[in-house]
Amino acid sequence: MRSLILALCLMSLPAWAQAPKTSSFDLMKPETQAMQRDDASNPAMLWIAEGRTLWSEKAGASRKACADCHGDVGSLRGVAVRYPAFKATQHKVITLDQQIQICRVQEQKADPWALESRPVLALSALIGLQSRGLALLPATPAEASTLAQGRALYEERRGQMNLSCAQCHDDNAGKSLGGAVIPQGHPTGYPLYRLEWQDLGSVERRLRNCMVGVRSEPYPYGSPEMVALEVFLRDRAAGLPLETPAIRP
Repeated sequence: MRSLILALCLMSLPAWAQAPKTSSFDLMKPETQAMQRDDASNPAMLWIAEGRTLWSEKAGASRKACADCHGDVGSLRGVAVRYPAFKATQHKVITLDQQIQICRVQEQKADPWALESRPVLALSALIGLQSRGLALLPATPAEASTLAQGRALYEERRGQMNLSCAQCHDDNAGKSLGGAVIPQGHPTGYPLYRLEWQDLGSVERRLRNCMVGVRSEPYPYGSPEMVALEVFLRDRAAGLPLETPAIRP
């Protein structure tokens, strides 16, 4: 009887909750995996170097640097694995990139950078690096409504192709599409260097690529929909180690 109840419970779970979680790293060719493992070969480390410069650079009317408030960047170990996070001062859930912008405007009294700009990605990657190897954390109760919105968006069919994220990354994960294996789509390495882009990019850039791929109008960077999707994806990947800055094909 217990085994029957367990089987029925498992059947009621979504596909992503039943399958063992795996990183897209496991699907890469050995030479690409080696590139990620070796910081000296990882092109994303160029952004890390730029991020270290920005961390210590005084900016804006306040002439303050990130280091003036936080000290050594290593003090932020554990931060990246909990973002996007609910911020009481903002009365909403925000991404790490948005938090960087808030600090720049409020603390440095400087003009904001554009989301997905090189400085934001450089600092985001540097902060993410401090938590490399730590497990991504599940959503908190304060993020519950945003999590629910993200889940609905993830399961929603969209675009001219009438496809949802779940149809690819849950229902067909592990199968081949155009000669490539469909990954589970866990955001374990962002911002990451994508060989296809020859550039560093955020998870929002990847989500927008997918939306365009299914012939759907992509949400703007930093939109509530993007934030909600990121919360759901982080919660879905909870327990997997952060790889920032990762490499992907």
